[in-house]
Amino acid sequence: MKVPSSFHRSRSTPQETASYLGRSRRDFLRSAAGVALGSTLIGASPFVRGAAAAKRRKVIVVTFGGGARDQETFAPEGQQYIPHLMRELIPQASFFTQVMNQGILGHYVATASLATGVYETLNNFSAVPPEHPTVFEYFRKDLNRPPSDAWVVAPSNGFNRIGESEYRSYGSGLGARVVLPKHLLSAATSGGNTDYEHLLHDSYENPLYTPQLAGGEFELQQLEMILKLSVDDFKAHALTASSPDELSMYIVRRLMQQQSPSLLWITMHDIDIAHAGAYSLYVDAIRRTDRLCSELWKAVQSEPEYAGNTTLFILPDFGRDADEDAGGNGFQHHRTGDAASRTTWMLAMGAGVREGVVYDSPMQSIDLVPTLGAIMGFSASQSQGKPVRELV
Repeated sequence: MKVPSSFHRSRSTPQETASYLGRSRRDFLRSAAGVALGSTLIGASPFVRGAAAAKRRKVIVVTFGGGARDQETFAPEGQQYIPHLMRELIPQASFFTQVMNQGILGHYVATASLATGVYETLNNFSAVPPEHPTVFEYFRKDLNRPPSDAWVVAPSNGFNRIGESEYRSYGSGLGARVVLPKHLLSAATSGGNTDYEHLLHDSYENPLYTPQLAGGEFELQQLEMILKLSVDDFKAHALTASSPDELSMYIVRRLMQQQSPSLLWITMHDIDIAHAGAYSLYVDAIRRTDRLCSELWKAVQSEPEYAGNTTLFILPDFGRDADEDAGGNGFQHHRTGDAASRTTWMLAMGAGVREGVVYDSPMQSIDLVPTLGAIMGFSASQSQGKPVRELV
């Protein structure tokens, strides 16, 4: 939602700007999507408890990654770019209008913070693991789950360390398995086929950061042994994909069919093409991400292991600069750290979630991990967030 220039001139505080954005999203959604205004419900949790229920429960987290502003999403002028969210998903969901990110606004470090429930301070362009335990380690250690039950699919090569932290008491081997579709494609093509270059571009934000995408035997084993997918079939499908996120969604579908993980984390990244400065590519990526989220939910309903017992969370890592801030570049970047860049949203839908309700009470992005813990039955002991009480 575009913040009026008069609002900026009045020297509003970040909290006031965030509250304004949240109320604007709420009012727009109530009129456009027909959702009801929710209030915190004190009483029985909507989630079925017990060991048997926890064992069947599946959770999928999608980061609406790359940073999208309200002007191109939930403002009246932006709804044209998110028709699937507006017409299909939000009416079935609990929607949270005011999710604050108070950490570093870089995609890897912000996503790592979402996955740990702590505002991480690592170098956004370094190949290092998060400092604090990840949601995958909490899940696997507390619930004694096997490696095959927690997966991350991330299109950017820089996310290869996100599955497991360096927190000593959790030790090695308790994290999620990470699939990097670009690595798979590089291995399958031996890195030399120009037909796939549009799927291998890795960093839109910093051209000086170009990690190697060389494939190897491990990636080919992932294709053939885990995904049950031949190299030729994978290459053939890649030629039909228009973006890295589409390739990632193909891998997600194979994982759901072959491994059926209970905790699946998907990082979208196409929207970050905004750094190239082409507005048309930026809004095209928003449209694509919107469509892929809808396709994922339809896939959940069609898979016997997921239908009826899956809770889906969709949320951005953060936003982008406001047009009114002279220190930024509008849609192109996320440099200023203003309230518009930090105030995002979250959609929760599926098993145990109330439908067609919008909540505008403030929450933080680091509240996601303890919320997942309360739903799935593990303790996020090192997280600095709090469970979202409307969900637990």
